[in-house]
Amino acid sequence: MPALDALACTGPWRHRHPGEKAVLAFGLLCCAVALPAWPGALVVGAVALALLLGPAGVGPGRLLRAVRAPLVFVVVGAVPLLFSVGGPGLVRFDPGGVGAALALTGRATAALLCLLLFAATTPLADALPRLARLGVPAAVVDVAGLVYRLLFLLLDRAAAVRAAQAGRLGFRSVRTTFRSVAGQAGAVFVSAFERARRMEQGLDLRGDAASLRVLLPRQHLSRRFLAATGVLLAAVVSLTLVVA
Repeated sequence: MPALDALACTGPWRHRHPGEKAVLAFGLLCCAVALPAWPGALVVGAVALALLLGPAGVGPGRLLRAVRAPLVFVVVGAVPLLFSVGGPGLVRFDPGGVGAALALTGRATAALLCLLLFAATTPLADALPRLARLGVPAAVVDVAGLVYRLLFLLLDRAAAVRAAQAGRLGFRSVRTTFRSVAGQAGAVFVSAFERARRMEQGLDLRGDAASLRVLLPRQHLSRRFLAATGVLLAAVVSLTLVVA
């Protein structure tokens, strides 16, 4: 199981209703997008970071491992704003793009922390079945659930193939590494088709065209948590507008 899913299944907020965490995380996300980049991104990012390291129980090490890859993507996306094309030189540094690059980086980082606040506290298996109640077509929810379950099987298959290749010294040189990676991709590709075919046959044998129903744990929305969320969001908006 990926580390983020394992964290969501074992965290302190595991048994809270997904709706509570969605209101908190996506409410902060809306603030990060709608409020002025300064100081909105800083305020929202600080609040989301405090919640992740505090009540959500995400340790600094786990948080760093979860955000380092998306942060690289954010930085790569912001770098082109620092340069202009045309004029005396083909490509030149544009001082006017520094503000835009910083605003983009700030908003994207704050939004990333807000999304991570939901992903690190809510297992996808708890959120998917409830999407149908919000109007999402049942077929979309079923396909997403099947892909989510199949993903773990494919990750285990890829890990097993890689371990077997490493045991045969398949990564001792650049040439053997390329050959091993190609073989691993082929093995996982064939395994994915085979498991998908078996899954389709199993669904056909059930003879039920309705959506796949699963048993959900009984959870109730906490009015206290929702009220605290509303107060927190109001405080973030007020602080941002006052400082701005």
